[in-house]
Amino acid sequence: MLAFIKKNKDNSWLLVAFFIVALILWNTNILFQNLKKEERAKMELWSMAQREFVENNTVNNLTFQVLQQTWINPMIHVNDQGKIIGHKNIDWDPALEDSLAIYKRLEKIKKENQPILIRYKDSLTSINQKLYYGDSVLLKKLQYYPLALLLIIFLFGAVLYFVFKTSRVSEQNRLWAAMAKETAHQIGTPLSSMIGWITILKEQQTNEPLNEMEKDIERLQVITERFSKVGSLPELTQSDVVKEIQNTLLYLEKRSSKLIQFKYELPKKAIHIPLNAQLFSWTLENLINNSIDAMKGKGILSLNFFEGQKTIALDISDTGSGIKKENFKRIFNPGFSTKKRGWGLGLSLAKRIISDYHKGKIVVKSSVLGKGTTFQIVLKKD
Repeated sequence: MLAFIKKNKDNSWLLVAFFIVALILWNTNILFQNLKKEERAKMELWSMAQREFVENNTVNNLTFQVLQQTWINPMIHVNDQGKIIGHKNIDWDPALEDSLAIYKRLEKIKKENQPILIRYKDSLTSINQKLYYGDSVLLKKLQYYPLALLLIIFLFGAVLYFVFKTSRVSEQNRLWAAMAKETAHQIGTPLSSMIGWITILKEQQTNEPLNEMEKDIERLQVITERFSKVGSLPELTQSDVVKEIQNTLLYLEKRSSKLIQFKYELPKKAIHIPLNAQLFSWTLENLINNSIDAMKGKGILSLNFFEGQKTIALDISDTGSGIKKENFKRIFNPGFSTKKRGWGLGLSLAKRIISDYHKGKIVVKSSVLGKGTTFQIVLKKD
């Protein structure tokens, strides 16, 4: 249901655009019909004036004004036998064209409007004549206005589609580049640790380096499995979230600078929630690494755990450089990074893992420039 609402919100501008276009077309049609009625009323008025002139053989001021008025519609006046007895606003020069030309124009005009019947009586007989008239230039232009509007909208839509498609391709290229950097970053941590353990192993005859190297090899296997599942839907199983947090913290604490002080206190009991352990550990690792980078290798990293009736919350705080308020949401966009050598993918993946896969929430809870940042993860317990 939430996905449906979100989809509707994303497409709301399309509905608004469709509504506006429909409203414009509807109003244009009303205007067209009103103008058409107005032009017919004028033609009927001319017909009445013509009948008044023929029947009475006198012209009053009103009749004279109507007959002499400059009409914009093409008009052809024919008798009861269909012979043309008068015309106005017809592009026909008898000196250059024969009479067939004007009759061809008459056939075209007949298709535009119904004729107006002019009935009057002379001294002997009843006469029936017809007035054929065409649409004015303004009305003809208005007929093509909806088509022009639809063409403009089509071209505008094509431009938008092209821009959207180009941006999507560009975004995909950025994502692939970021994915490559993310892979190198993920693999780099255990590899660097293994090199360090080998050095210690050469200097000391202890089993601790071997144990830690074994953990680094396991971490490489986990990273390989993570990337092999990119694009597939992860499975959630009932897992102890406290244990996963503790394992991640212990692993990273061992491999971080001694100048980074880890402060955390976790519940003594196991708390099982629907979880993909590998992806959650990846998310936590990304947030902690970001915090360590923000502190430039020196500072305090705090982790606070909160348990509610229906959710658990995890706050990860650092004493780093902080984040500008306008970037609170942007930092979760693919490719966005405030670091010169940033890969800009970790937080985007973290957002997707928590929000899309676990139906939870990850946000910048607070941040003060020069003092530090707190990220918060909220997950459902069932």
